[in-house]
Amino acid sequence: MVFLKNIAANSMAKVTPQGNHCAWISTFLSAGFLAANSRTLQRMPTEPCLSVRTGARSRVMIPAAVLIELNHGRDEARSLPEWLAIDQAHLAQAVLPGLIGARAAQPALTVSIEVANLGIMQRIRGIGAALSACSPTQLCAIASHRSDAVRCWACVAALAQPQRSLIERIADARPFAADRHFGVRELAWMELRPHLAKDLSHAFETLLSWAEDPDPNIRRCASEATRPRGVWCAQLKALIADPTPAESLLARLRADPARYVQLSVGNWLNDAGKSRPDWLTELAARWRRESPGVHTAAILRRGLRRMNT
Repeated sequence: MVFLKNIAANSMAKVTPQGNHCAWISTFLSAGFLAANSRTLQRMPTEPCLSVRTGARSRVMIPAAVLIELNHGRDEARSLPEWLAIDQAHLAQAVLPGLIGARAAQPALTVSIEVANLGIMQRIRGIGAALSACSPTQLCAIASHRSDAVRCWACVAALAQPQRSLIERIADARPFAADRHFGVRELAWMELRPHLAKDLSHAFETLLSWAEDPDPNIRRCASEATRPRGVWCAQLKALIADPTPAESLLARLRADPARYVQLSVGNWLNDAGKSRPDWLTELAARWRRESPGVHTAAILRRGLRRMNT
């Protein structure tokens, strides 16, 4: 349940609907598996800003009218209870046939029923995997949908594309890592992580630019996707044994002003300190000397919390 607590914290901490959730399209025009479909992307209508409302704090507090909107893909979940309450099978039936056509939608509709009684991640991944055979045009339509749950399926489908290099997969993940919604952002690092694990040295080299990106969501993803232990994901055994390959990436994040990023980097350090307290102690001393600011201090407080008890 740690993962759900993490999502809950993110949902409360950061999602003020603003701008256009299709803003990531420019990334796909220059890199990513939809690049060849740029004309279609440019013709796609942009969604208006969603109205600001307070998310329900429990399932029973979700108004019936809001749940109807969520299950029909006309609104985004504004809290973890709302995110968990979405009927994925109902949403698939309500959205996909009209979005990509009945024939293309059928595999996902079938899977949505088959996984209806499984956990939330199994449902999202099942539907997303069934959509991975869609055309670039269809995937673009799914990835730019108003519903965060629908965009979660697109994230899974995008990161499941075959025969992609690591650099291409990182580019494919970027729009989802930058999404305005907490749920989509969590799916982005979770689906990217297995690909990073296959070539960590190349992954860290490629993610250095993410650690310096103006968008805190991108910076946070660079940290979260490479945590040695993480939550609801396979551990990166190599980093548990030796975290030093991540030092260049972490150094670029050690004074990050965004609380969202600070929490992730602090958790990264805490992960590493469980098996390598010697490494963490040395790193913390070095950071205090080289970066004696309030942001670094906040990260170290979180990273050293187990060692200070």
